[in-house]
Amino acid sequence: MSRGLIYMVGPSGVGKDSLLAWLSQHPCTELPVPFHIARRSITRPEDGGTEAHEALMEQAFSDLDAAGGFAMCWDANGLRYGIRHAELAPLEHGYWVLVNGSRAYVPQLRLRWPGASVLHIQAPADVVRARLVTRGRETQADLEARIQRSQDLNAERLPGDMELVNAGSLNVSGRELLALLGARSQVASR
Repeated sequence: MSRGLIYMVGPSGVGKDSLLAWLSQHPCTELPVPFHIARRSITRPEDGGTEAHEALMEQAFSDLDAAGGFAMCWDANGLRYGIRHAELAPLEHGYWVLVNGSRAYVPQLRLRWPGASVLHIQAPADVVRARLVTRGRETQADLEARIQRSQDLNAERLPGDMELVNAGSLNVSGRELLALLGARSQVASR
């Protein structure tokens, strides 16, 4: 049931959260399939940013993970991320589920969720740096570590993966995302 799973990856600052927020705020009559944006559980406090995640303390996250509470989980940038099983349940009802994921998890995704689509989001380095500075979540040292990680880690691209360069306005990139998903739905329906 993973044909409708869209796993978005890209370095911090390329705008994955912003694109998902844009998508959730725009009627998507162009898409023939309803979609659900998976809410992540993260060991980070709520920050009022673009992502309304479930904030968990480290121990609560570990307990939930040990109890099998996550369908997916990974560590990145000193935090732990998880997707609860309920967030993927809409797949069973014909929905597409979009997950803001990690490039490091892609090999596991491909093994555990055959048929899932990987969507690589990119942006020029100067744009990424400016977005990270504006976001203001990290200290300068943490920001530099994120930028270094973004240069060191790349998810393998396979035929069928999608790519989007998010360098312009959010509205333009959002429309490009809709076009990519629309094209994917045509391929999936064949």
